[in-house]
Amino acid sequence: MPKGPDRLPTDREPVIRIIPMPQDTNPNGDIFGGWIMSHVDLAGSVVAVQRIRGRMATVAVNSFTFKQPVYVGDLVSFYGEIIKVGRTSVSVGIEVYAERRMIGSYAGEVVKVTEANLTYVAIDDKRRPRPIAPAAQ
Repeated sequence: MPKGPDRLPTDREPVIRIIPMPQDTNPNGDIFGGWIMSHVDLAGSVVAVQRIRGRMATVAVNSFTFKQPVYVGDLVSFYGEIIKVGRTSVSVGIEVYAERRMIGSYAGEVVKVTEANLTYVAIDDKRRPRPIAPAAQ
């Protein structure tokens, strides 16, 4: 059952926004968790590649919490931020919010549906870890 009232973050822009469709559902009619996980990884990689500036790979899903279901027709927004930069890796935090669009009295409600933390590693042409260049000033 949806809860509220969450709000979309106002201090940053979403990395990805998408509306899930009927083909994205599980047997219960909710959006399949794997669909959300895939989009979380894509959003995290967008954030990570801006810092890594080159080839990279997802090496860990450090945490992943489904807080609320996502429904067909929700407008789903993925927000990401760098949590930590190591010598060869970047950890990214992702928050996912759903703006309810199609659910009767819940239409227009905003709920945080997922939180995750992923690690990406910078790799070279031989797919081996490489150092990340210092941040540009």
